[in-house]
Amino acid sequence: MDLECLKVFSAPYYQNKDGMHNLWHIELVLQSALRLVRLGNYDVDIDKLTAAAYFHGFVGSHEEEIRRWLATEGFCGDIIEEILCFARESHATAVPRTLGGKILHDAHLIKGGKAYMVTKCLITGSLRGQTLPETIAYIENHIIGQRACYLPESKPLFEQAVGFTVDFVAELKRGLL
Repeated sequence: MDLECLKVFSAPYYQNKDGMHNLWHIELVLQSALRLVRLGNYDVDIDKLTAAAYFHGFVGSHEEEIRRWLATEGFCGDIIEEILCFARESHATAVPRTLGGKILHDAHLIKGGKAYMVTKCLITGSLRGQTLPETIAYIENHIIGQRACYLPESKPLFEQAVGFTVDFVAELKRGLL
């Protein structure tokens, strides 16, 4: 797969996204995914994983465009379906069933290290116009205890991030009282 062509195709779909959901976000997910592949010594097609990572942010809204683009790049039906499956399974709230989906899903949750989760929530909440108490409530109701990793290599990393987030939110709430 031609990575530059993939980036050129994907870039317009990320143009209007915030700084925590743009192509930089995709690069972080892919970096974490490749790390998980190495740690787990997983036998997975890196081209399929890479394509699915780039499609992560717009697979739900532009699946037909992705299908057409993959076909023009020479991919056949079964491979296209596998890439799309990986991309759909990469979302934080998904329950992935394929190895590629599990790798991308878990990479999405552990990207950026243990402080990234709370940082992303604070920045995204601010960008959406939420007050700090609203963002804290979002973290407590939609992040902590609501997501899980599936690979043995990612579970401890995710638990560290959640633990950091729980401690950070508790300290922040104490400071706001």
